[in-house]
Amino acid sequence: MKTNVYVDGFNLYYRALRDTPFRWLDLRKLAQTLFPQDTINQVCYFTALLDARPNDPGQPRRQLVYLRALATLPNLEVYYGTFRSRTKHRPLVNPIAGMPGVVRVRDSEEKGSDVNLVTRLLVDGFRGRYEQAVVISNDSDFASALHYVRDSLHLRVTVVNPDRKIRTHKDLKAAATYIKRLWKSHLRQSQFPLTLTDAHGTIRKPPSWA
Repeated sequence: MKTNVYVDGFNLYYRALRDTPFRWLDLRKLAQTLFPQDTINQVCYFTALLDARPNDPGQPRRQLVYLRALATLPNLEVYYGTFRSRTKHRPLVNPIAGMPGVVRVRDSEEKGSDVNLVTRLLVDGFRGRYEQAVVISNDSDFASALHYVRDSLHLRVTVVNPDRKIRTHKDLKAAATYIKRLWKSHLRQSQFPLTLTDAHGTIRKPPSWA
């Protein structure tokens, strides 16, 4: 079955990869591991470039190394939203007498990736670029688009829930043709080698990702 895979990058990272040794993830290999009987036509990865944070100034550099590794894969495209970090004032739920009732917090918000994913999913479906669409995410915001692809375009839609602890959202279950879970065994089998090469030289797995 001709299959396109649409990866919600932040949902995958925070639900399955953060603080694990599996962050050096080859997304095409992951797609093939999850769907060994299908033909992986295209992998689309949706993310946003990170800002440096005082507690982790190396985060943007590690992300760029990973994006460079992804660029070595055939038929994989990266689509960018925007990532905004700013300081906001927030009221305390239980203020302490004599202390300020409002605190300043660093608020980070990712914009655009969900819209990019839905747009690509629908456009590819209209143009007949897949027989099966796989969405790797547990974000219920995608449910309406999945309903449309399944019921109006009459194409198979599979949701891969990256969260091993939380059940697939009921709206996604109602919209998808099929539901699959992402397990550690899938991630373990889908790692890049420690080093890769491209036109610019050697790409190395970030040491902190060991």
